[in-house]
Amino acid sequence: MKKILGITVLAAFIGGAAAIGGYKLFESNQTGSTISEKQNLYFANNPLKVSSAGTADFTQAAAAVAPGVVHIKTTYASKSGGRSGSSPMDMFEDFFGGGGRQMQRQPRAASGSGVIISQDGYIVTNNHVVENAEKVEVILTDRRKVEAKVIGRDPNTDLALIKVNATNLPVVKFGNSDNVQVGEWVLAVGFPLDLNTTVTAGIVSAKNRSIGIIGREQEGGEITEEEYREYQRTGKRPDRPANTSIESFIQTDAAINPGNSGGALVNANGELVGINSAIASQSGYNQGYGFAIPVNLARKIVDDFMKYGSVKRGYIGVSFVPLSADNPAEIKSNEVSGLYVNEVVPGGGGAVAGLKSGDVIKKVDGVVINDSPDLQERIGRLNPGDKVKLTVLRDGSLKDFTVTLKGESSVGVNTNLATTKSVEVSKLGATFVPATQAQKSKYGVNSGVVVNSVVTGKAFDNIGVEKGLIITKVNGQPVNSVADVQKALPQTRNNMIYMSGVSAQGTFNFSFPAQ
Repeated sequence: MKKILGITVLAAFIGGAAAIGGYKLFESNQTGSTISEKQNLYFANNPLKVSSAGTADFTQAAAAVAPGVVHIKTTYASKSGGRSGSSPMDMFEDFFGGGGRQMQRQPRAASGSGVIISQDGYIVTNNHVVENAEKVEVILTDRRKVEAKVIGRDPNTDLALIKVNATNLPVVKFGNSDNVQVGEWVLAVGFPLDLNTTVTAGIVSAKNRSIGIIGREQEGGEITEEEYREYQRTGKRPDRPANTSIESFIQTDAAINPGNSGGALVNANGELVGINSAIASQSGYNQGYGFAIPVNLARKIVDDFMKYGSVKRGYIGVSFVPLSADNPAEIKSNEVSGLYVNEVVPGGGGAVAGLKSGDVIKKVDGVVINDSPDLQERIGRLNPGDKVKLTVLRDGSLKDFTVTLKGESSVGVNTNLATTKSVEVSKLGATFVPATQAQKSKYGVNSGVVVNSVVTGKAFDNIGVEKGLIITKVNGQPVNSVADVQKALPQTRNNMIYMSGVSAQGTFNFSFPAQ
C-alpha cells in the first residue's frame, strides 16, 4: 500500500513539474511568437468577466478595456512650407472639412490613442498618428510616461505598431471582426481632444465601407519635371507605384473625435473589433459617423511587423471595376454586383490560375463579394504563397479558380492587389476612375468620375484642378466613366468646356477653352 501511494505521489510530482516546465518553456518563447499566442497566454490567466452582447450595460466592458487604451503624444521638427501630412489631424481635415491647406507649418506636437495588445509593451495605433514623428511618447492609464519605438508603419492600411519598454501591462483582447453585425452595440475608447480616457457608445452602422481617405494619400506622388519631359518625348506615362491601399472600415455612430485615432472599437463583451481611424463630419468634429479598421486585418499587419519588420502582402495580380446598375459602356456585362476584371497581369497569381479579362468575381473563399472593400480586406489578411478560391462568372456559368498569391516583387510595382483601373484622358492631362457608390452617396450625387492624377503643364494643371475632385458633369452631360467624359468633351459651347463637380469643400463649376 505504501509503495503504491509512493508511486502515485511521485507520478503527480513529475506531472506537475512537467506542466510547470512546459508553461515556462512556452512563456519563454513569447518574444518571437505571434500576437495571438501572446494574447492566448495572457487571457488564459486573466479571463474577461463582462456582460453579454445583448445587454445595454457597458460598465464591465468599459472597465475591462479602458486600462489598455493609452494616450500617444508625438513631437515634430518645425518645417516651413505646405502640407506635410504628418499630423494626426491631417487625415481628419483633408477628408472632412479643414482641408489641411491652411496649415503653414508642421505641428510641433500632436496626439492620438493606442491599444495595448501584449503585456510586454506592444501597442497598435494609426500610421497617421506616428508618421514622421521625431519622438513618440505614451502616457499609460496609471499616468506613467514612457517613450515608444516605432516597430513598423503601413500607410496602405493606416496601421502602425509601436513598443514601450514596460512589462505586466493591461491588455485589450482581440475579438473577431468577421462576427460583427450591423446594429450591434460597440464602444469607442480613446483620448479625444486631449481629454482623459473617454468611452462613447453607439451601434455598428455598416461594414466594408470605403471612403477614399487612405487611397488619396497613396496615389503615388506627383510626376517630376524630368519624368514629364520623358513623357512628352516618348508618350509613355512614367512608372508610378500602384495604389495598394486597403479600405474596408467598420462604420459606427459612436462619438469619435480628433484624438480618438488609433483607439479601440470594442464590442459589449470588451473585445477589440476595430482600430478607430477617421470621422465623417463637415466641421472636423463628431456630428456623423466614425470609421474603424477591422481587427482581423490589424492582426495580420501586427504579426508581420513582429516577424519581419514590414508587411508581406499577397497579390492576385488583377485590376477591376466594381459593378453596379450604372455600369460604364465599356463593360460588357449586365451584372450589377461583383467585380469586373479589366486587366490580368502576365505571370501574376490570377493569370497562372486562369483568370481572364471580362471575368466577374462573385465570391472569395465562398463569401459573396459585392464591392471592392469586400475583396481587399480578405486578400489583405493573406501572405504571399497563400491560396484563395475565387468564384468567377464567365460565359454565364460560375467557375472556381484557386489562386496562389504572389509577392510584390513577383508581379511588379504596378500590380494592385485589387483596385480600379485608372484611365487617362490626354486632352485634359488627367486620369480618372469611376466614383464609387459610397462616394456618390456621401456627396448626394448620381454621377461622377474621380480625378486620379494630373499631368504637369496640361489643361487641368494649368487651371488648378487637383486629384481627388469628383467631376459630375462635362458640358452639361452626367459622366460615370472615362468613356462618358470623352464622349461629352466635343459638345462645347462657344469653344468652351464646362465642368461641374463636388469635393469636401462643396460644389464647384469651372470652364476653360477647348484646345
